[in-house]
Amino acid sequence: MPQPRNRSSKPCLNQRLGAFLLLGSVAAVAVLGLSVDHSSAAAGTSAVPAAVVDEKAKPDTMSETAVLAGGCFWGVQGVFQHVDGVISAVSGYTGGEKSTAEYETVSSGTTGHAESVKITYDPHKISYGRILQIYFSAVHNPTELNRQGPDFGTQYRSAIFPTDAEQAAIAKSYIAQLTETKSFSSPIVTSIEPDKVFYPAEGYHQDYLTLHPNQPYIAINDLPKVHDLQRLFPELYRENPVLVSAKAIN
Repeated sequence: MPQPRNRSSKPCLNQRLGAFLLLGSVAAVAVLGLSVDHSSAAAGTSAVPAAVVDEKAKPDTMSETAVLAGGCFWGVQGVFQHVDGVISAVSGYTGGEKSTAEYETVSSGTTGHAESVKITYDPHKISYGRILQIYFSAVHNPTELNRQGPDFGTQYRSAIFPTDAEQAAIAKSYIAQLTETKSFSSPIVTSIEPDKVFYPAEGYHQDYLTLHPNQPYIAINDLPKVHDLQRLFPELYRENPVLVSAKAIN
């Protein structure tokens, strides 16, 4: 079974989450009067602008990889598994050493790792810039420092881990673009961390959103992000998620 996630210091939220566990139903939202926490920046509004600077098409390249961190990897993975053009999305850890790429250790917040997702995508169907647009619009709030929703610590930071110089340049340009256009009311705190290795997470973390849609944490924090994807990017939304297979984790 998964270990408990770090929660916010708000006692009211913790108490209500406990009640959710007892009721064991998404219907508890109405019973308790608990509002759904949309951690995505654009929840209830519109998508942020598309990236002006994007990757150049490579006719002979069939797949590319993006590695992103934006809070709990359950939601990040769950969103991108519903994106058309994504071949696979694997939850894992990035930013620290291989020896500490393990859930309980990463949860200490002292390893340098962030819960992250490796997204393999078809560049002929979706671009890196478009991946970043979804990331900033529906996946998380890039103005929260070292936390997302009820989760806090450096392991939940907003971070982009570019796989090459082109991705790093696109990410830097896009953050500057969003800052200049005042797409967010607060400063973007997303870090760009190149030359970091991705390590896949334990099997029980894979496909967690799809396998546990009625789990209170998922219902409150992550399913709204999938709904935002469908609402904000209907042309990219895929009803059936692409789930992790044994070979996709390696």
